[in-house]
Amino acid sequence: MSNNDRRTMTAADLYRFRLITDCRLSPDGRHVIFCVQRVQEEGQKKFTNLWMVPTAGGEPRQFTSGDHVDSSPKWSPDGGQIAFLSDRVDEDQPQIHLIPFGGGEARQLTDLKGKFASLEWSPDGTRLLCQFRRKDEEAIDREDDQEKKELGVVSRHYKRLFYKLDGEGYLPQERWHIWTVDAESGEPTQLTEGDMYDELDPRWSPDGERIVFHSNRAEEPDLDPDAVDIFLMPAAGGDLRRIDTPVGEKEMPVFSPDGCWLAYLGREGRGEWWKQTSLWIVPIDGSDEARNLTEAFDVQVSCATINDLPGGLPLSPPTWSKDSKRIYVQISERGNTHLKSVSVDGRDTELDTVIGEVGVVGSFSLDDPQSTLAYLHADMGEPAEVWTLDLNDGGARKLSDLNGDLLRTIDLGEVKAVWVEGPADHQLHGWILKPPGFDPAERYPALVEIHGGPRTQYGNFFMHEFYFLAAQGYVITFCNPRGSRGYGEEHAKAIVNDWGGADYDDLMAWADFVAGQPYVDADRMGVAGGSYGGYMTNWIIGHTDRFRAAVTQRSVSNLLSFYGSTDFNWTWEHEFGNQPPWEAFENYWRQSPISHIGSATTPTLVIHSENDLRCPIEQGEQVFVALKRLGVDTEMVRFPDEPHGLSRGGRTDRRIERLEHILRWFDRYLREDRPSDD
Repeated sequence: MSNNDRRTMTAADLYRFRLITDCRLSPDGRHVIFCVQRVQEEGQKKFTNLWMVPTAGGEPRQFTSGDHVDSSPKWSPDGGQIAFLSDRVDEDQPQIHLIPFGGGEARQLTDLKGKFASLEWSPDGTRLLCQFRRKDEEAIDREDDQEKKELGVVSRHYKRLFYKLDGEGYLPQERWHIWTVDAESGEPTQLTEGDMYDELDPRWSPDGERIVFHSNRAEEPDLDPDAVDIFLMPAAGGDLRRIDTPVGEKEMPVFSPDGCWLAYLGREGRGEWWKQTSLWIVPIDGSDEARNLTEAFDVQVSCATINDLPGGLPLSPPTWSKDSKRIYVQISERGNTHLKSVSVDGRDTELDTVIGEVGVVGSFSLDDPQSTLAYLHADMGEPAEVWTLDLNDGGARKLSDLNGDLLRTIDLGEVKAVWVEGPADHQLHGWILKPPGFDPAERYPALVEIHGGPRTQYGNFFMHEFYFLAAQGYVITFCNPRGSRGYGEEHAKAIVNDWGGADYDDLMAWADFVAGQPYVDADRMGVAGGSYGGYMTNWIIGHTDRFRAAVTQRSVSNLLSFYGSTDFNWTWEHEFGNQPPWEAFENYWRQSPISHIGSATTPTLVIHSENDLRCPIEQGEQVFVALKRLGVDTEMVRFPDEPHGLSRGGRTDRRIERLEHILRWFDRYLREDRPSDD
């Protein structure tokens, strides 16, 4: 189909995508099971089913059916059955289910009340290891008593400092603990307990005799969140043994196949968020210190590349080679997330690139012989699909094409990566998306989009919002200013205790570059961003009038009131001089966009979710009220029941409404050829 025969992206296409969110390779390497999410327009519900595809090629087939959420599939060690989480019996309470690979009905294995966060088979296939948080007894009593259920919560009483989390709401009193479940009878066994500490990311040793996990055992964990340690305990429960490692954030500890080492992801130090997440190893017997295997390469071990489709692409734990000599990890760099490996002997002069194509590598897994690797891969042209890689000959094969029929009917426009000389003699990386039907003789309105974080990166990842706005005749531009991930520690560190400094300089340099393109009308430029991008949008309208219109979303505006009201509460001190606001009032106020709002003249649309616990809605309200008071044209759009991540995972009709408001606002000020909505 030629471009002339294709249509352009619409907001309603959000209903049409089928999104792959996870994949797992069978032990024999012959099949991949993966999760596919779809949206039901009537009722606005999202459902996820398991699909299966042979690695030799062939049509993927749906493996589970029904309007349920089936997730977290895990193959048994012999490949005979698959454990997964499902809400098929009770939509408010997912349980572990088992289903035979050869076909048959799924069997509910557990009957627990609470939330599962991980699931892993024991090496002998007799048990499942879970991270589970039991529901509070008060909540169970309320559900079982109709009168109490109708009355709802009477009060919430907290002693812990971290008592809420965006997307989850107010947290239960119960903590995350480690459980095992008998794979035949479903009998659960709780291995850890207590109301002070969480035990996270549990995994089996190769012989099934021990379990590794990480936990913060500080006297006041919420006041020392980086005091995370790695622990071992017997598989049947019992005394814990702490593994000596440097202080700092840690996650995803994994045993080496020979049982002698642990690998984990982490950062050394307290509150140094700008540091790279690195791959570490430590001997289990305590014979040597923990070693940072990726420090010399100055890379970010993570999935830091963002997009706006639900689920993103998940981070996989470090994956050991069979001989315990190398480890596979995802690396986010220069707008991509690649898969690389590193030798544990520390002799590598560079990381070995396993999958280095332009785009983003999501979850991955190896078969038992480690000859085949299955993974998710996405790029600018399509959301994630399932791929395999033959590790013997390097041949890659695409196994799914769930969105191909849809995307082949759509002209996305042309996107190009560019490097611009930054104001500090550094290279600023960005992208320009030209609208479908682009005519170089015309001059188009342009938008500068700013990512959240700040320590994430835009990159070669499918962005529905960008294609939708480009389809309306806009040049869409985006870049990774200093403060972003993917360009080394110094690049990420450059804005510490100076938000609105180097990042603002870079964004203005980017805007200058965009304005200088012969096809851009420099008098018709807009700016938009969410979260930290909303912060920068607020900052920009208080410092320049170069943009004709702005849209600030789920933003931060006042660091003084932000402190303590966000779900991350006091820990933002680390970003702003390691002092609380009562000791550094002027410093927080200096970096607050609201302190500069009196200079704003740019018409600005304020978008915020009412259940945003990351950037509470009062942050957007302050901007709206201030602009109204100043006489600047402004409107506020509020979304009930939605958390911080509305633009990625919110209810689809609300996501569409959000896009239409953004388009309406920019059309009013940047498109004289379109009728006003006034």
